[in-house]
Amino acid sequence: MRASIIMLAASGAAISTILAPAVPAYADSAVETIGLLEAEGFYVNIDRVGSAPLDQCTVTSIRNPQTQTRLIRVERLGKNGAKDFDLVPVVVRRTITVSLDCSR
Repeated sequence: MRASIIMLAASGAAISTILAPAVPAYADSAVETIGLLEAEGFYVNIDRVGSAPLDQCTVTSIRNPQTQTRLIRVERLGKNGAKDFDLVPVVVRRTITVSLDCSR
């Protein structure tokens, strides 16, 4: 059982690496970049400098992708028909930070 948990934790770390965003750091607009990230399932945190409207901002960086998982117990039949269970990581939230320059 312990080996299963360790293996699942390692695979969860690998999955979070694979799930890194596929959005270019500098899309056509900040609104488009944020929309693409949200479409990929991210909750987007915005850091901005300046007070220009969002459609006039420039993306300066996309950083800090985080994947939060929760272990869910999944029951199965083990050896000799005895009940056993595995802990399976399930993604419950993905966040990312977008920095904007809105100082126009």
